[in-house]
Amino acid sequence: IQRSYYSAISPLISKGSETEAFANKFLEEVEHSADLEKRIEQVIEERDRFKLIAGRVRELEAENNQLRNALDFKKKTQFDVVAARVIRKQPQMWGKTIEIDRGTDDGFEADPEFDLCVLASNGGLVGRLQLSGEQISSVLLITDEISQVSAEVEGTSEVGIIVGRQTTFGQTPRLRLRYLSKTAILQKGMKVYTDGRGNLFPPNIPIGTIEDFEVGPVYGEAEIKPAVDFTNLKNVFVITESPGD
Repeated sequence: IQRSYYSAISPLISKGSETEAFANKFLEEVEHSADLEKRIEQVIEERDRFKLIAGRVRELEAENNQLRNALDFKKKTQFDVVAARVIRKQPQMWGKTIEIDRGTDDGFEADPEFDLCVLASNGGLVGRLQLSGEQISSVLLITDEISQVSAEVEGTSEVGIIVGRQTTFGQTPRLRLRYLSKTAILQKGMKVYTDGRGNLFPPNIPIGTIEDFEVGPVYGEAEIKPAVDFTNLKNVFVITESPGD
């Protein structure tokens, strides 16, 4: 009878052992899967952290290059200048004003007899100082529609007035050189500089290059690509001497 009993339950015991082994294996796989998922999450977090670090390194490299260019410009320029950072840009559309982190504490007059000229680190004309607080000043850009700059075309006798063009946000700022002679012979790429007339800006400061020239009923007019990249303007220099000095 005993032999018959064990013979009867033996398959069940064997089957139970297999089931238990299968269950244990399943639990091990689940545990391993949970560990693997946790490890994957850690790897993703590390990857994202390294991306942030790499992005910050690129930003620091760009800032370092800008500062190096700024220092080089300050050494080479013939003017007495004060370096400044751009701390605010016009949010609605380009071509208005910017604010810089320098003011009367740095020797700027709140109401100067002449407008202080503002340059980029490549020497290009940015605009002129308008208002100064103790530590902040407002700069009217040459891309503003109300800005006017007397200018000349290199290698010619052509002189005119640079004015800003209205642009929407995201568009590259452009300038117009008006009151040129209708018979002017101008080509794309010709350089445009300040001519010093009106005693507002020193002469021979780069403004931009000619993109196109067209003749109107009364005078010729040229489209100018600015020498300054206004969309990426981070550092500027304020000339602290009178244009007539």
